[in-house]
Amino acid sequence: MPMKVVDSTVSSFGGMFEKFRSDAPNYKASFILFLADKDPSTYLSWCPDCVRAEPVIYKKLEASPEDVTLLRAYVGDRPTWRNPQHPWRLDSTFKLTGVPTLLLWDSNNQAIKARLEDHEAHLEHKIDALLSSK
Repeated sequence: MPMKVVDSTVSSFGGMFEKFRSDAPNYKASFILFLADKDPSTYLSWCPDCVRAEPVIYKKLEASPEDVTLLRAYVGDRPTWRNPQHPWRLDSTFKLTGVPTLLLWDSNNQAIKARLEDHEAHLEHKIDALLSSK
């Protein structure tokens, strides 16, 4: 089965996350990727770490023999993300400090099982370890 990808924004995340949580038990591995928005004039992310990590993450998840679902959560433009009051920075579940952040979701416990932060989300061996820890 190909990887299922669903996109959300800060404003649509609540509903998308609830659907993601209810669908997660149907997949062997469920991930949430928090990343920067694309600049509408260039269609490129404003975040260089996201530009570097995204292709690696997608390649690894798509190559997985397991059924994988990915919820991509876009944090907004640079000023929105830089705001210390950004909802995902303050959220007690996610506690984001940087983007990209890749989370492995544990559908049994409805909690984060493992995470890769912005400084490591592009490392293939770290993504492999996350995939094998599902």
